[in-house]
Amino acid sequence: MNLKMKYLIEASAIGLFWTATAASAHEGMWMPGQTAEVGAAMRADGLQLDTAQMTLGAAPLNAIVSLGGCSASFVSPEGLVATNHHCVLESVQDNSEEDQDYLINGFLAKSLGEELPATPSSRVYVTEDVRDVTADMLDGVWAKPNGLARYERLDANRKALIAVCEKQRDRHCDVGAYYGGASYYLQQQLEIKDVRLVYAPAGGIGNFGGQTDNWMWPRHTGDFGFYRAYVAPDGSSQPYEPINVPYRPKSWLRIARQGVKEDDFVMVAGFPGNTDRLRTAAEVEFNFAYYEPLLQRLLSDYADQINHATAGSRDAQIRYTSILQGVKNYEKKLTGDLAGADAIGLNVRKAAEEKAFREWVADDPARQARYGVASRELDAMVVENNRASLKMLRQALLGRAQMLSSARMLYRWVKEQEKPDAARESGFQDRDRNEIVDRLTQFDYEYLAVVDRKLFEAALEEYRRLDAKDRDTAFETALGQIGLDRLYVDTKLPNWSTRLAWLDKPAAAFEASDDPFIKLAVALYPGDIAAERAAKDRAGRTQAARANYVQGLLAYGNAIGRPIYPDANGSLRLTWGKVTGQTRDGQIWAPFTTAEGLLAKHTGKGEFDAPDAAVAAIRAKNYGSYVAPELGTLPVDFMSTVDITGGNSGSATLNGRGEFVGLAFDGTLDGVISDWAYSADRNRSIHVDSRFMLWTMDKIDGAGRLLKEMGVRPG
Repeated sequence: MNLKMKYLIEASAIGLFWTATAASAHEGMWMPGQTAEVGAAMRADGLQLDTAQMTLGAAPLNAIVSLGGCSASFVSPEGLVATNHHCVLESVQDNSEEDQDYLINGFLAKSLGEELPATPSSRVYVTEDVRDVTADMLDGVWAKPNGLARYERLDANRKALIAVCEKQRDRHCDVGAYYGGASYYLQQQLEIKDVRLVYAPAGGIGNFGGQTDNWMWPRHTGDFGFYRAYVAPDGSSQPYEPINVPYRPKSWLRIARQGVKEDDFVMVAGFPGNTDRLRTAAEVEFNFAYYEPLLQRLLSDYADQINHATAGSRDAQIRYTSILQGVKNYEKKLTGDLAGADAIGLNVRKAAEEKAFREWVADDPARQARYGVASRELDAMVVENNRASLKMLRQALLGRAQMLSSARMLYRWVKEQEKPDAARESGFQDRDRNEIVDRLTQFDYEYLAVVDRKLFEAALEEYRRLDAKDRDTAFETALGQIGLDRLYVDTKLPNWSTRLAWLDKPAAAFEASDDPFIKLAVALYPGDIAAERAAKDRAGRTQAARANYVQGLLAYGNAIGRPIYPDANGSLRLTWGKVTGQTRDGQIWAPFTTAEGLLAKHTGKGEFDAPDAAVAAIRAKNYGSYVAPELGTLPVDFMSTVDITGGNSGSATLNGRGEFVGLAFDGTLDGVISDWAYSADRNRSIHVDSRFMLWTMDKIDGAGRLLKEMGVRPG
């Protein structure tokens, strides 16, 4: 199933405050159009800007950008983009070689001419408009009698809205579901296609502590890096060309002259990915009893398999760095999810919340008529979706074979080309060709046949644990006839030009091909289509039930006076909180970590190997003007109550005046359960302090050119 289906299949329920006011808990990921609703609470906490200024048309929000998975921001008039080190990691990896290892040593371009092309799929998306398109999306939907028909009508409406929006040059548009599919908004963005790597500190700064410190506090990671957005001389967006020039944004963030201190107001603007704070009790129980334990085990095994397959080869380790880091990051996050669900008694909490809502519905015949049926229908869909999800989790393991994924993508592309563009599956329309090319190109940087084979063999072993009825017989027969040896020896797909040439061949050429991966892709196709149709049917029926159910939740929230915000779905959001530590069961977590703490962790080995220059500067206390007066030393990271989730990585952290004071990059392991249920005493976000960023740039890496561009006077 392609990722474009996610807006329906994962259309999540709303998030609700379970406290009296927004100000007391700092809960909520608010749309730009909702700032008037929470402006008083923000000002009470320390916001000094007029909330009328907090719109897409003004700074600071119009300096916030998406990288298509991470968040970022413009920090200079020359298109300089600040984000996390782990968000530029793939580009660092792609430009590294054994004898020029930027992953370990870092990278700094001394001039514009030395800035390197980012990974092929890199984009900078500048959000220009977010508008309500609910009426257009739901046009004709309620008349559809079954799930598949509903899905297809929603998908057709979505494509039509996107097509009109993208008639504007260089625009990327998408429609997202809000409030469980009860409403929809179209997000219009300028798509900048030429993105270049400008600066990433050494791995001993940008990834200091590695997986050991990931999701932990105290933290001493300088998780920051810089891209630059480039456009054609006429201002239009085009892929990399030597003649391209830096993009000039409408506004950019100013770097704060003074950093934050404990109890200061901070806000974060970015693109949080997904939260599930009001799934039904049955969905929550299934997720933590079955789905996440299986996913965690599969990811843990996958990380071990990558480590084993790449052992002894630095080239292989470089190629699989980004994949491995992502796998280990999410696997550890699931550990926190599972422990957090038990710690806060999530099952009991959800059951109680749901019981109160359903009793409210049952108390009134009109409410019962409107929302009671939807509740029962959603309950039935939850059972069906739960059953399907475990099967799909194992079936998806075949995607770990990168050349097989490439072949399946190619064959699906040419099959979709047999239809009119508007009838093609989302992800395979004309608008998606460049993205397909980028993904096919990316394999060159992340693929080695010897590693791919080992990972595929391990995936097959797990796949075969499925019941025979849930496995693809045609695929297994074809694989048995070909054999793994021929699969990797006889294929020509690892050649970039050969691989891309298949995009323009007819389906008949695939069906007649002797390339073993092509043969497997052809064998898998009928099963893929059948599974996708079944998933669409479930998605359509789920949307019908959940949209009505969530409308009931909205009415219930209004009736009892609880403010409402939509769950995260990858669109631009604003959230705020305070710089605050945490006290838990005898542990006191101070809100800041310091350079001395980094030095104490430094071992010179593995994940705790800071650069020699940084170690020497810390020992000499060569901090210049970057000292925090309240701490008497150089801060590294700080903690806050800001409400964020995955996708917020790289989000600018702003003070009450809207000035840049750092970057959000992580949370604490005991707080990640907030994706499912906000807990004010557990929820903490981790930010790299702008003073540590500037100190590293100035005193360690000599990035004076960038500091000057950002309006910073070296200290």
